[in-house]
Amino acid sequence: MPDTAGAPEPSLDEQIAAYQREYQDLDPQVEKVVSALCRLNRRMSVAYGRQTAELGISNAEWEVLKALVLAGDPYRMGPGELAKRLGLTPAAMTHRIDRMVSEGLVTRERDENNRVRVIVGITEEGRGKWLEAMRKATVFEEDLLQDLSGDERGQLGEVLTRLLRRVEEAQPDAGGRLSDLD
Repeated sequence: MPDTAGAPEPSLDEQIAAYQREYQDLDPQVEKVVSALCRLNRRMSVAYGRQTAELGISNAEWEVLKALVLAGDPYRMGPGELAKRLGLTPAAMTHRIDRMVSEGLVTRERDENNRVRVIVGITEEGRGKWLEAMRKATVFEEDLLQDLSGDERGQLGEVLTRLLRRVEEAQPDAGGRLSDLD
């Protein structure tokens, strides 16, 4: 068996040709779009991971900070709601929150109106890390799309949104993960 460790990934055209060799019913146009989207997603995730690592946070921690910011002022949510939004089990969410509390990124407090309920809130440090990650991402994303005109960016956004909507309608339970990553 040949050693393929460190071998470059085949080009999209090479990949599609190999698929067609093995599965003749393949539509090469569809496969090129889907394969390009998958590779782009994987490479963007790596790039974002490097950016958050420079800030001393993980992509998983970034997701929690993002969810809290998206909740709006006062940037607080219950851990169960956070877990549901991120597609995590309550145990995985608790583990993530524990880590983030110890790093000073979030707080965990009892709800004043319901002492049984816990509320997670973003700290100034957590919000600062979120803002810096957004600054870095903006530079990366502008560079990524630099060759597209404003109209092309708008069209691409519309097309990708339509594809996303189709997947969300066909797979309404696919917002989270198949398994926890922490």
